[in-house]
Amino acid sequence: MKNLKNGNDESFRIIVDKYQRLILNSCYRFVYNRETAEDLTQEVFIEVYRSINMFRNDSKLSTWIYRIAISKSLDYLKSRKRKKRFANSKSLFENEDMIGSTSLKDEIQAPDEQSPEKLLDNDDRIKVLSLALDCLPENQRIAFTLSKYDEFSYKEIADVLGITISSVESLIHRAKVNLRKKLYNFYREYL
Repeated sequence: MKNLKNGNDESFRIIVDKYQRLILNSCYRFVYNRETAEDLTQEVFIEVYRSINMFRNDSKLSTWIYRIAISKSLDYLKSRKRKKRFANSKSLFENEDMIGSTSLKDEIQAPDEQSPEKLLDNDDRIKVLSLALDCLPENQRIAFTLSKYDEFSYKEIADVLGITISSVESLIHRAKVNLRKKLYNFYREYL
């Protein structure tokens, strides 16, 4: 750690080699796009390199790196939502013939309003789970993803999120309940 804080490039390369795949997978589970996940992973390690002297050793290095990865992924998703909202409102005002003819709700169908056949025709079952995960509140999605995909312990998740272990248990329980509801509604025709 001391070498890393002193700017030793070899130490940094070791850290990148050790965590790159894990961080890439974690970012991918937020954005579902390989190129974007790779870009975010690169941003994470740039941030690690720039701010390594701010690391206080009050948690594991991996926990600190995961916090950065989650933050970068969520920032990306928030900026993408803002861009989509702007693009939608801009297109509505550019084409005045659309106003009054159809509602925005008719044009943009929410994932849980689409039929199972349509979703399965468009993508596979993994996409369905991804859509269900996207519908979860942010803190539930993060806790569930870290637990089930990254195989973090509840203590590690608590450290990453800066919450108690009992809060992590609650978040994961609520995420499972919400996912069951979403997936049951989707698959009930097939049960």
